[in-house]
Amino acid sequence: MTRIGIYGGTFSPPHNGHLAAAKAFMEQMWLDLLYVIPTALPPHKEMECPVSAAHRLEMCRLAFSGVDGVYVSDMEIRRGGRSYTVDTLRELSGDDRRLFLLCGTDMMLTLDEWRAPEEIFRLCYPVYIRRDRDASLDAQIVRKIAEYQAKYGKVVRRIVAEPVVLSSSEIRDAIRAGRPVSGKLPPAVERYISDNHLYVSNIGR
Repeated sequence: MTRIGIYGGTFSPPHNGHLAAAKAFMEQMWLDLLYVIPTALPPHKEMECPVSAAHRLEMCRLAFSGVDGVYVSDMEIRRGGRSYTVDTLRELSGDDRRLFLLCGTDMMLTLDEWRAPEEIFRLCYPVYIRRDRDASLDAQIVRKIAEYQAKYGKVVRRIVAEPVVLSSSEIRDAIRAGRPVSGKLPPAVERYISDNHLYVSNIGR
């Protein structure tokens, strides 16, 4: 049984927090392969200061190029339209595969509001990672995990890692304001953004 991880997102841009989460996910879930999948259009939010899907895909390839076992996939970009997790799980599922889906805290708490949540829980094992230090969410997380177990018969597991408090929106704001972002992005991604003049205004490129 091949253990496959799925890590989706807009990745605009992919930063060191994404890298840290991917590595912890692979190690703690004993993954044989991790799919990093940039969305075409996220169903849950509008893309602020959008850049093209081609740019986001290339930045992901640069960001994860040195991580063994990671495959950056364009499947959701090729599919086009809104990117629904259940469609990706259907495409990747198989009798010889066990799928693990990585979520941030906010996404994990709303899994039952996604398209076809019953099928999502049937096709994969959701896993979450904390990217915050907000203790007020602890009780809510415990309640939600118990709710999912009772409703869908699956335990949502946690990746134990020190939170890397970074967000793509803060990085975009810093670039637009001319503030340094060194140490927050993989160097190859930082060079790519500079070379292609990305995020310097609210107009997508």
